[in-house]
Amino acid sequence: MKNIGLIGGMSWESTLTYYKIINEEVKRQLGGFSSARCIIYSVDFDPIEKLQRADKWEESGQLLNEAAKSLERAGADFFILCTNTMHKVEAQIVNGVNIPFYHIAEMTADEILAKGIGKIGLLGTIYTMEGDFYKSKLVERGLEVVVPEKEDRETVNRIIFGELCMGRIDDNSRQQYMNIISKMEDQDIQGVILGCTEIGLLIKQSDLTIPVFDTTIIHAQKAAQLSMQE
Repeated sequence: MKNIGLIGGMSWESTLTYYKIINEEVKRQLGGFSSARCIIYSVDFDPIEKLQRADKWEESGQLLNEAAKSLERAGADFFILCTNTMHKVEAQIVNGVNIPFYHIAEMTADEILAKGIGKIGLLGTIYTMEGDFYKSKLVERGLEVVVPEKEDRETVNRIIFGELCMGRIDDNSRQQYMNIISKMEDQDIQGVILGCTEIGLLIKQSDLTIPVFDTTIIHAQKAAQLSMQE
């Protein structure tokens, strides 16, 4: 079994979900007392969140590059980043790192295309919904991407940072998300990406009638599967 490297802590709530799903997938496939071989580098999210707001992405990228190099030195065979937003600095993260890195948007796109879907809604932080670094990975695979209108993007972002990253789960916020997704359905989306690793704490497939692509679940399961490949 290969050693999985995980850069987590952004937030720790969703990193906990990664760890749980990875181990569940390994146990499901191998049985018995099997569990994943993994190394977690959990960063302090507070300075990274401050750098995001200050638009100092290069500095945050340097911090995550140091984390990636630490994982390599510790014996990780490959690594993933347990957050969507910080894939914005992918080029910096992998600089000088010699083990493979698996991008969350690319793995999610594979899952969407396997379901025969061509037009997809995207929820995430403001940075993910408004920037090109994430959407471009989906468009390159031939997907048409729809994001909420500006006021709804701000609502989605506020709930992520003000509630979900703090471990708060609110039924009213769940309903707000469902209303936003309903408006996106009017634009003929065939499914929706939960493009922030915390959103899956609030929205489940059972809440919606269209397919839900929870990036945390997809990324974690695929990492576990990769660790068991010859």
